[in-house]
Amino acid sequence: MDKKIDKLYNAGQKDKAIHLLINKIDQDQKNIENYLQLSTYLIEENSVDQALELLKKAQGLVIEPEKLSYNIAICYYMQGEFEKSLNIINTLPNDDETLYQKALIFMKLGQFQKALAYALTKKKQDDRTYELLGDIWLSLGDLKTARQEFEQIPSAKRNAKVNFLLGLTILDHDRDQAQNYFDRSKELDSAYFTQAQSQYAAIAKMLRGKDEPN
Repeated sequence: MDKKIDKLYNAGQKDKAIHLLINKIDQDQKNIENYLQLSTYLIEENSVDQALELLKKAQGLVIEPEKLSYNIAICYYMQGEFEKSLNIINTLPNDDETLYQKALIFMKLGQFQKALAYALTKKKQDDRTYELLGDIWLSLGDLKTARQEFEQIPSAKRNAKVNFLLGLTILDHDRDQAQNYFDRSKELDSAYFTQAQSQYAAIAKMLRGKDEPN
């Protein structure tokens, strides 16, 4: 990775950073690191189609095209092509990144037990993993465990979604605290909160139904 360009990108000069990487690729079309760095930026900017086109072009130019596979899998995932993404991910070593991506894919495919297994297999558990685990446990109808996973994320780092779902997990037994979480969610991202709130009644009813004994 070109650290000077990465510093520019992280400082908010994203267009300049992307332009510099394009120039570097034009000058040396076999340098795989430039493709990986540029495709990562394009993915972060939601220019997924451009990133995938770049990576496919790079496959015919670089010496070790297999090293592009993870980023290609991410592109397919973001395009909703979950099976394609999984087929690529399955060819890669099971490090923490691939395990996390497998968990995401199986979550999207509705195979929650598989998603859980891969998420729990990660050696390093971080905030994004706690969020994913919370999502999975919610999907399995286990509000208590979902809450415990979300709560492992420091309060200052909880996004609007995590705060909203925390509120949802305790709504039935602590409405005041749930409202605090909802208020925080709205404060962080009112657009997300409005969207989530419109689904709120149906989601709450579904979760209460799952939580009730048969």
